[in-house]
This record gives sequence, structure tokens and C-alpha cells, in this order.
Amino acid sequence: MPTALITGITGQDGSYLAEFLLAKGYRVVGVVRRSSTTPYERIAHLVDKLELVSADLLDQTSLTDVVAEYTPQEIYNLAAQSFVQTSWQQPVLTGEFTALGVTRMLEAMKKAAPKARFYQASSSEMFGKVVESPQRESTPFYPRSPYGVAKVYGHWITVNYRESFGLYAVSGILFNHESPRRGLEFVTRKVTDAAARIKLGLASEVRLGNLDSRRDWGFAGDYVDAMWRMLQQDEPDDYVIGTGHTCSVRDLCAAAFGAVGLDYTKYVAQDPRFVRPAEVDLLVADGSKAAKKLGWSPTVTFDELVRMMVDADLARYKGRG
Repeated sequence: MPTALITGITGQDGSYLAEFLLAKGYRVVGVVRRSSTTPYERIAHLVDKLELVSADLLDQTSLTDVVAEYTPQEIYNLAAQSFVQTSWQQPVLTGEFTALGVTRMLEAMKKAAPKARFYQASSSEMFGKVVESPQRESTPFYPRSPYGVAKVYGHWITVNYRESFGLYAVSGILFNHESPRRGLEFVTRKVTDAAARIKLGLASEVRLGNLDSRRDWGFAGDYVDAMWRMLQQDEPDDYVIGTGHTCSVRDLCAAAFGAVGLDYTKYVAQDPRFVRPAEVDLLVADGSKAAKKLGWSPTVTFDELVRMMVDADLARYKGRG
């Protein structure tokens, strides 16, 4: 039974990856931050099948001790301060978690499990003000937020450890991937949740930033499969993961409100508070390398994803009475 160590297991991607690996017969160890509360909502149905251990991306000793104790064959570093808007308010903390946290994980692996295989969660936000479209593995980075800058550091330190120390370390440059488990602060979930609440008479509007911003949106459950596939290759390499299709926030609103029979233009208001200091206008993936070398392709369309999320939000509110 191979052992996989996941940081960020309580997040959207961590929960789907844990399900995926358990189904494949892995022993799954999840790294969680010590807390007086237990925010395990996304993995509540899995807790009895997981081994959860306390450690922190800000604390080198705790990470090294965990890796030494469990000697995993695979390490998935998904933990980060992952909300772009917050990175403007907390740029230093974002750098500590999202940039230097990667170095600490790589150091823990180098010292305690150098034969393990390491996955780093890179991001399409690294492309930022894009210099070419679609974006591929060779596209230069031009990050437009503290989050994007931190992710660029995490990406390149992973490449550096691979080339300097011979570690099996890869970066998955994942484009936007969503699900019913997405946090409410992210625009996709903010929109689907609002559509559900407005349909049920619990709200009257939703306020958003730039409606013309375009993204390549896919289903998180598909994308964790790509993560796993990257660590099964003979040689470590980096891959862009996305659908190759782009939709605007306006398209997202139309799809979400359309799923409940409403006209989004009557309920969506633009608010300058939600406009980024430096906007990223367009992100769209060229996933041809992943398709060719990993045999990976998305299975859920944009419209299917949005409906899945709206239906889940409707069911959640109806379940509360």
C-alpha cells in the first residue's frame, strides 16, 4: 500500500485528491494546522479513512518530522494562501505560505524522503498579464498579484530542487478548477451560491467586480487525476492543465442564473470594491502536452460544472429548511 502525504487536505483539491487516492488503495496522510476547532467539512466523510497529523508550512521542523515519520512515496503540496484578493491585504503572509512554504516542504523531502515524488500546485495566475494565448508550459510568467508572484517562486524553487538535487519534483500549472466544495470567497461559488439564494428568496442581488474577465474553468475532481498522473511518469516534468475553453464572469452569471430560470442582469451589480488593483483579463490553457504525455483530458463541461454547483447550493439551503 503506497503512502501519500497531502498538505492542504482540508481544501477543495485536497478533499478530491484524498478520495481519488483512497479509491486507488493508498494510505493517505493529511497535514493539518493545529487549531482549537476542526474545519474538516470537506473531508468529514473521509476522516475515518485518513490519518491526520499536525504540522505547519511555516514550521520547518514539524514538516521534516512528519515526512520522516511516514516516509511517503508521494507528496502533494496543495496548501497555500490561495485567494488572490486576500494576497493584496496580506502579501507577506501569502509569501510565507505560498512561496517559502514550498521550499520548506522540499527541504523536508530532501532530508527525510529523498526518493519520494513531489507535486507542487502551481497556478495559471503565474501567467497574469499574458504574453501569448493560449498559455503553455513555455509561456513566460507575468504575475499580477502577490499570490501570482508567490506561486512563481514556488514553481521555480521546485524546478531548482529537481535540477540541483535530482529530486522527483513536478509542478502542475492548473487553470481555474471549481466544484461545489469551492470556498464562498471565490467568484464561481459566490455566483452559484447567490443564484441559489436569490431563487429561494433569501437574497436580492450579488455584487461582483470585472464581469468581462475571462477564465478557463474546469472541474476540480478531474484535475486531481492529472496531479496523480504526473507522479506516475518515468521522468519528472511540468504540465499545464486546463480545458482550452474560456468563459467570462458574465458567462458564468448567465449560466448560473439560467440554471434556476432567472435573468442575471436583474440581480448582478458591479462593485468597484471587487476590482483587482492589477487585473488579469484572460487565461486559457494549451493542455496538449498533458493530453499527449499523461493521457489526460477534462470530462466535465463548463455548463455541467456550473449546474452541478448551483444544484449543490440549492440542496444545501433547502436542507436547512
